[in-house]
Amino acid sequence: MEPRRPLHGLSDIRAFFHTNTVPLYFISPTPFNLLGIDRWVRNFFYLTYFDSFEGEHPRVFVPRRRNRMDFDSMEDVCNYLLRDPETLEFIERRGPGGQACFVMLDEATHAFAHEVGLGVMQPPAELRHRLGSKIVMTRLAQKAGVSSVPNVIGRAGSYDELSALAHGGGLGENLVVQSAYGDAGTTTYFLKGQRDWDRHAGDLAGQELKVMKRIRNVEVCLEGVVTRHGTVVGPAMSSLVGYPELTPYKGGWCGNDVWRGVLTPTQTHTARTMVRKLGDRLHREGYRGYFEVDLLHDLDSDELYLGEVNPRLSGVSPMTNLTTEAYADVPLFLFHLLEYLDVDYELDVDELNARWERGYGDDDVWSQLMIWETSPRVELMTATPRTGIWRLDDDGRVGFARPANDWASLMDESEAFYMRIAAPGDVRCKGAELGVLVTRGHLQTKDYRLTDRCRRWVEGIKAQFRSTRLTPGEPTVPRLVARA
Repeated sequence: MEPRRPLHGLSDIRAFFHTNTVPLYFISPTPFNLLGIDRWVRNFFYLTYFDSFEGEHPRVFVPRRRNRMDFDSMEDVCNYLLRDPETLEFIERRGPGGQACFVMLDEATHAFAHEVGLGVMQPPAELRHRLGSKIVMTRLAQKAGVSSVPNVIGRAGSYDELSALAHGGGLGENLVVQSAYGDAGTTTYFLKGQRDWDRHAGDLAGQELKVMKRIRNVEVCLEGVVTRHGTVVGPAMSSLVGYPELTPYKGGWCGNDVWRGVLTPTQTHTARTMVRKLGDRLHREGYRGYFEVDLLHDLDSDELYLGEVNPRLSGVSPMTNLTTEAYADVPLFLFHLLEYLDVDYELDVDELNARWERGYGDDDVWSQLMIWETSPRVELMTATPRTGIWRLDDDGRVGFARPANDWASLMDESEAFYMRIAAPGDVRCKGAELGVLVTRGHLQTKDYRLTDRCRRWVEGIKAQFRSTRLTPGEPTVPRLVARA
């Protein structure tokens, strides 16, 4: 058999994936992070635990006989699926040589995948864990020439010790403190005195901490892929953070807006250069594949700083892939797949990055919302909104319009694609993830408030939920997708 010729450019890459014969699996609690990739890649399947589509998505497999159980992490869900007989039968029917990718995985996930004959399209767990540390990446970023907000790294067992650390770094008393690991703002703490320390001391005392000067900033997200040809960088987008209508966490991520004007052209170039430098540094550490970067835009100095690096898929991946698809090229994630499939390819990374930096139409704006339960009540859900296209009418009423598998058929800003996370029978409690909403247009104003349209969407979707008081012994099933 003659060796396959190398793929030359994007046209060959598109054709390769449209004719792909290797079974490819995204294994995760829900399909959220890579929803829509199946339109680009033949033989791509989603193996999930939570049934967002009620059996109506042809590429989503959910085992019918699921044990109602508590999961402590996304890794636990993936490991459960890799031992589930129905899921393993689904994989076996599609033949040998399958490859799997995940958002979150640990050493056990690697082992279970290999036991059932699946390759893992991600770097080793030990490397990803090391690079997932905010402390480690702060130090590596400094070596790469990427600056962080003024900070010190150290340990504190009391507020006095924290103050001494901050004083030594000239950071003042208004601080932002992060521990090494945590996502979506759940381990970011805003401290301005003894009382704030006392509230969070159990999470901070004795740990290695990144202690930062508090700045007036907004978060800008970009994703990239470390390839053999260099680092490909996706579009910039602003984050929605801490809105009490959407999340119970003060520093919690709860959505994104992606459009040309996220940053000025000069800032866009700077941000993309920072991400490329970080990708090149990850490559030196042995990493390849997909990663996400949070940058902090200081509204007073106009400087850009590193927030954190996530060496994996993330919650902003749908926006990245949707937008790079809109460039009439390919979703960014396809470059990750190329790094792990048995194919040689050629790619002019500099030319691709330059074209993507120039961007797209001013009116091509997309947004997403992560909708969390913010009420402290604990109840059992009896009705939840279904997955599909919803419409917001002129009077502000939200109603179901039609079934859909993703956002590809959205017509205009009056429509949104909603993907169900919470389902009837699940527990409604503070911090439970209810669903994801994707729409055209902005959901955040220029002065960083929710738009009126956004508020109507949130109110309208939340109005579809019904719940009743829990009876003793009811199971709880935490939702684990949006924190990615």
